[in-house]
Amino acid sequence: MNDDRLEEILNSIGAEEIPAEVRRIAQDASNNFNKFLRQPNQPAKPSLLELIMRSRTTKLAAAAVIIIAVLLGLPFLPKSTSNITLAGVLERVEQARAFMYKMKIEMTGSMGQNMPAMDQNMEMTTIISNEFGMKMETTTVDPNTGEKTGQTTYIIPGEKIAVTLMPDKKKYMQFEFGDDLFAKMKKQNNDPREMIKQMMACEYTELARSTIDGVEVDGFQTTDPTVIGGVGENVTLTLWVDAESWLPVRSEIDFDMGEKMKVHGVVSEFNWDLPVTAEDFNPVIPDDFEPMVTGMQMPKISEEGLIEGLRLFAEFSGRYPKKLSMVELAQETMAFMTNRDVPEKIKEKIPQARGLDGDEVMKITQPLQCGFFYMMLVQDKKEPVYHGESVGPDDIGAVLMRWKTAQNEYRVIFGDLSAGTVTGEQLAELEKQPLK
Repeated sequence: MNDDRLEEILNSIGAEEIPAEVRRIAQDASNNFNKFLRQPNQPAKPSLLELIMRSRTTKLAAAAVIIIAVLLGLPFLPKSTSNITLAGVLERVEQARAFMYKMKIEMTGSMGQNMPAMDQNMEMTTIISNEFGMKMETTTVDPNTGEKTGQTTYIIPGEKIAVTLMPDKKKYMQFEFGDDLFAKMKKQNNDPREMIKQMMACEYTELARSTIDGVEVDGFQTTDPTVIGGVGENVTLTLWVDAESWLPVRSEIDFDMGEKMKVHGVVSEFNWDLPVTAEDFNPVIPDDFEPMVTGMQMPKISEEGLIEGLRLFAEFSGRYPKKLSMVELAQETMAFMTNRDVPEKIKEKIPQARGLDGDEVMKITQPLQCGFFYMMLVQDKKEPVYHGESVGPDDIGAVLMRWKTAQNEYRVIFGDLSAGTVTGEQLAELEKQPLK
């Protein structure tokens, strides 16, 4: 190594002047190293490390080691056990044209107060094709009887439809969806590409190298609830990645849904090079299958859909939902839908519901699922705040809900379900106003 190159690197190490003794040691070590390279079959010769460590001062010798390591890229200093990054993992995963994975979910507890305990195990095999769509085969196991029931769902992005076949009941269900909902469905069904993107948007830690089924893996972990869109709390999501291929090997998730329901999920058995055809994603509905609900359209994941759902909820119950998280909203909806008066109210307020059975009424009341938009805001870290416990339809000017749209800008929905955009200062003044 020439003297000019050595001088350049020594000067770039820091603003403080390098002691002359360190410079001399580094120069001697460099010279000796060059001689060592020119004499490869000299096992009796001392190594570079030994030459440096024979110096008079240990600290100066250590400084020389650092200089030479930077200079030559030699492995004298401890290295990270992994250079894997989540961005690199995502890049590898997105190169897969079609892949498969299996998921197991255990749910224990109950959905809330006055709700029965529900221990349930589910197994799902999912195939994803960039070209053809998604296919999910789900098996639910009754923990009491061991009885298994299954269903298969096909999601066809090109037609914007999803079809679910339920062989045990000889029924099927088809509904339409928009682009936003399709993106959310991929996240909810543990599409690893979406999971990695969500994790990258959260704070996460890198875990020490481990071994899973004989494969060396590196791990990433987050406890940020937004990684699952605010669906649950006390979240821990761990992703294990093959240290060689940079492809996911296993992911594990634990979270609470409400106060009493706990969920544990494991995604594994990935196949990243799966051959598929269009026929694999083509739902064939047997002639003896009956439709559960026909022509169902999923709720709009938008501000418009949110307001429509809130208005419908208030018409049936006289108030707004107390919470908009999916679990708590589902609990409230189920509670008032089981009230004998509600079906009659629905038929009174919605003329097209008259003469319909329960499944058809469910179709009309789909806007009640306004929690989808709230979940999207949580996922996108828009800091949504909802005041349904204290603000009702009569609180015309009160802030029912708000979320951040820019650095000092918020979107606000008021008690009368009108909406507007305000600054942070204006929002603070609005939220100070007493309820009428």
